This record gives sequence, C-alpha cells and structure tokens, in this order.
Amino acid sequence: MASTGTAPLTPARTTYRDVLAEPRFRVIFATRVLAITADSLRISTFSVLVYATTSSPLLSGIAFGAGFLPQAFGATLLGSLADRLPPRGLITAGYLLECATALLLALAALPIAVSLVLIALIAFLTPVFGGAANALVARSLTGDAYVLGRSLNNMASSAAQLAGLGLSGAAVSLLGARHALLAGAALYAVAACRIRLALPRLPAQGPTASPASPVRASLAATAALLRARRPRRLLLAQWLPGACVAGAEGQIVAYAGSQGFASGGYAVLMACLPVGMLVGDVLVGRMLRPATRERLVAPLMALMGLPLLLFAARPGLAAGALLLLLAGVGFAYGLGLQRPFLDALPADAHGHAFGLLGSGTMTLQGVAPALFGALALPFGPPLAMSLAGAATVLTVPLSRRGPTRVPRRAA
Repeated sequence: MASTGTAPLTPARTTYRDVLAEPRFRVIFATRVLAITADSLRISTFSVLVYATTSSPLLSGIAFGAGFLPQAFGATLLGSLADRLPPRGLITAGYLLECATALLLALAALPIAVSLVLIALIAFLTPVFGGAANALVARSLTGDAYVLGRSLNNMASSAAQLAGLGLSGAAVSLLGARHALLAGAALYAVAACRIRLALPRLPAQGPTASPASPVRASLAATAALLRARRPRRLLLAQWLPGACVAGAEGQIVAYAGSQGFASGGYAVLMACLPVGMLVGDVLVGRMLRPATRERLVAPLMALMGLPLLLFAARPGLAAGALLLLLAGVGFAYGLGLQRPFLDALPADAHGHAFGLLGSGTMTLQGVAPALFGALALPFGPPLAMSLAGAATVLTVPLSRRGPTRVPRRAA
C-alpha cells in the first residue's frame, strides 16, 4: 500500500554560486582579488626597484619580506580595532592607505630605509583591515556557505598572487618599476571606491565604547584567545603545517640546482604547490559534505607532509612535481577547520581573531624558510625538504577534536 505522506526533502547542497549570490560577500570577494593582485605587484616590483637602486640582494630580500613580520605585532597590539570600528570605513581606509603607500614609493625619491619603514607601518596595520573584512564575511555567510566562501577566498588568493607576479613582470618590462607601482596604486583605489560605494554601512560587531585603550584591549583579547585550549589548538593547526611546507618551498630553487635540472625546472616545481592548492580547494570544497571535510582534516594534513619525506630520495623533475602537487592538495585540510574555528570564537572578537590568524600565518611562513634553509647548510636541500615534511606530519595531532568551550571576551 502506497504511503500518503510526503517524503522529507533533502536540503540542497550549498554551491559557489549560492555564496557569490550574497551581495556583501561578492563585494568583499571582488575587492580582495584586486587588493591581493596589487599586493603581489607592489611587493615584487618594489623588490626589483630596490635591487636596481642598490645592487644588494640582501636589501632586495628585506624589501620583499618587510610586509610580513610587522603583521604579528599589529594583530597583537591593535587587533581589537577590527571589532570596535564600523567595517565599511575601516576597510576603505585600509585600501586608501595602501594606495597612498604605492603612490609614495612610485613618485617620491624616498631613501630605501624610509621606504622600508613605510611598508612595515602599513603591514603593522594590515591585520586590522583584513580582520574587519574576514569578520564581515563571517557575518554575511552562515553554515556551509561560510566554508565555501573561505574556499573561494583561498582560490582567489592563489590566482591573484600569480596574476600580480605576472603583471609585475610585464609592467616592469614595459613601463619601468615606478610606473608599475602606479598601476598597483590604481588597483587599490578601485578597491577602496568599490567598498565605499557598494558595501552598506554596518555597525561595529564588538564594543565601541570600551573603557580600555585599543592596545590594552588587543593584548587582553590576544591573551584570552591563546589561553583558551580550543582556539589555541585551532590557531596552531592552521599556522604550523603551512609554515613547515613553506620551509620546504623555500628550498625548491636550491633543490633544483643541486639536482642539475634544466633552466626553468625550479619554476615548474614552484608552480605545483599553488596548483595543487587550487585543485584541493575545488575537490574538497565543492564535492565533499561538511561532515566529511571535518573527518578528513587529519588525513589531508598528513598528505601535506608525507610526499615531502620522499625528497630525501632525490626524485627527478617529474616525480618531484607530482609530490609537490599532492602536498598542495593537502592544504584543503583548512576547509574542515573553518566552522570549528568560527564556533570557538566569541562573537564580538571575530575581527581580532581573523587578524591574528592571518598575521600568524604570514609571520610563520616567512620565518620557516629561514629555519629550514639553515638546516640545508649542513644536510643539503633534499634532506631539509624531507625534514620539513616530517615536521608537517608531526602537526597532525593538532587536528584532534577538543572541548567546545568558547572563551570569554576580555575586557
């Protein structure tokens, strides 16, 4: 006998199209792509400009990395501002400051030391602006849409970095370094105008009239996040594996040279990690359900490190490219941590937490190549890359599920 009841409907799976249909996310996403392209263009072009001016590889390297380390201090000392100020004005101000910096570098004959200080100052403020944007994404998207939004941001970041590097090379060749910096300034200006005109005016998510100074509030909130077991574990789980892989990535050029690969072989190897990251984000973000993503965090973390262990056997170009591609796919483990990380945060500290997450990632991925580069001096690049893989595998226990207590907001 046929049932007369109505079968329950299975909820439709969230898609990237659903995520992009959210107007606020669409604005944040588009301007983020512009800004990351401009960042990549500015960083690489300024490094070229410094080398052309000084002929110093040391100063050129410092110019390339000057925008990374100060972010950790900015998140620690000023991160609370991401929650205490309205997001539209804060994000717009960030892009305008980036625009002004690129204009000064292009048009003013600043001493190298002054230019480096200027870049470091902007990097110091970056976690405030970036934290506000990421917190707004969390306010605009819920459930699996939030995870797919983060996936889209990851893919856009990889593509925009590659586009910025390519644009930098073309612009420097055709226009010269200073005019290439002007192109970056134009991209920042477009992003600022888009935020100001297309993003609605929204209130700050955190307390706007806290009696504590921004520095005191930021230090207290950072301490609260790092004291709480679950947020601390989830921060470390997102910081450390990528940093270890970055340590191996920093040895790719030396590895290619030590193995006698043909000219350009190192570029093939370096391209495999971001390509693998794109593939992993698409496969894990689009094809797997939320619960499956979270169950696969540990295996995917292991996938980041295990292929790197095999570099101790000195694989050839094709085998090395395949190993790095697989390691890149493993980066999709982060998608399985997005919802637990968001759930572990106090609602009025999202901006600060995301700023801390981003700045810690940048800082550790800047420090790790130096650490594993030091190991390569006595042991050689192949073994240093293998040791980076072993360190990555040792981070897998950070994926275990912990208590669900949410830390209290610090005063």
